[in-house]
Amino acid sequence: MLTDRFLEEKRLYVLSVIGKDQIGIVSGVTQFLFQEGLNIVDIEQSVIHSQFTMVLLIQPLRDHFPLRRVQAGLNRLASDLNMRITMTPLREFKGLRIAETKRSYVLTILGGDRAGVVAGFSSVLAKHACNIERIKMIARGEFLAMEMWVDLREAHFTHLRADLNRVAKSVGMDLIVQPEPLYKKRKKVIVFDMDSTIIDGEIMDQMARLAGVEKEVATITEKGMRGEMDFLESLRERVALLKGLGVKRLEAIAKTLRLTKGSEELLAALKEMGFKVALISGGFTYFTDILKKRLGFDYAFGNELEIKNGKLTGKVKGNIIDARRKAEIMDEICQKEGITRDEVVAVGDGANDQIMVANAGLGIAFNAKEILKKVADGAITRDHMKGVLYCLGITERDLRQ
Repeated sequence: MLTDRFLEEKRLYVLSVIGKDQIGIVSGVTQFLFQEGLNIVDIEQSVIHSQFTMVLLIQPLRDHFPLRRVQAGLNRLASDLNMRITMTPLREFKGLRIAETKRSYVLTILGGDRAGVVAGFSSVLAKHACNIERIKMIARGEFLAMEMWVDLREAHFTHLRADLNRVAKSVGMDLIVQPEPLYKKRKKVIVFDMDSTIIDGEIMDQMARLAGVEKEVATITEKGMRGEMDFLESLRERVALLKGLGVKRLEAIAKTLRLTKGSEELLAALKEMGFKVALISGGFTYFTDILKKRLGFDYAFGNELEIKNGKLTGKVKGNIIDARRKAEIMDEICQKEGITRDEVVAVGDGANDQIMVANAGLGIAFNAKEILKKVADGAITRDHMKGVLYCLGITERDLRQ
């Protein structure tokens, strides 16, 4: 990290280049600096609606620095490029923060297009003394998707996050907050929960309805999703209530599985872009295997129901997939694919997804219970499943191409 002492001891200058975008600006400026013996310590450049802006922090490599000659050369270069180029000693340039001193985060904002979205979020960031460095619209149509690149500076992250979530709720938007280094880490694997994530609803509830124990199972399910009941205990109690249910009844459920809006399109896009996709469920292999074939999952894991004489025995075979086991399976996939957790996205909705979502490079709470939102990087509501793509920096233009 570059310290304040470093900035004081070194002869540093801030060079700004502003004007109409054209080919050759970066090449022309950087070649000139190299020829004059100037090292680039930090650089930021952007183009917005044909307006080019570049700011460089530069340092002379030689003891005898021909300042007047360099300034004259920059003036000629500015004239040739029809740009405005200024060079200012760092000590006279207030407020510059180089990359190594920043707390950079990327906010992805998703939802219906409406007035007041930018104003709402920017007011919170200003209140916490955060600096907005870039705002980029990445999708507009079915719904709006926007990125804000922010330097958090000295803000208390927990308090800032709480205020941002309150604004998101008030303007009806979803919000995902990622540290910039993790955001930039290319993701290669995406793991999903099944029930109420890829599937719209809980398959267990449908099974309970056929077995005539819907209310009893629903009560146990809700306790487990809120984290009020151990998942292993919850699953065993619910499966015990299904004893005697015929396998043929499961076939009827499988034929009418209703996917969450946008999930099929999302998975197709992810596969097209080369992602490996996995289904890790506390539900049952009977259904995860069917979805694997139907949707093209590379991996699918679930609990295996014990079946005898064509009927459920009320027991689960083998080790049960609970929250800890889900996280372990995610790690096993990482090992097999030769990647780290930082290269994984995990999407889930309940307490059973906590460890998996917390451990992933990007953890998304989808239409989730509050207990999961506390450990996730952000939340996406039911109508915005496609927003998972935008959290990866994929734009609407990318999808069209």
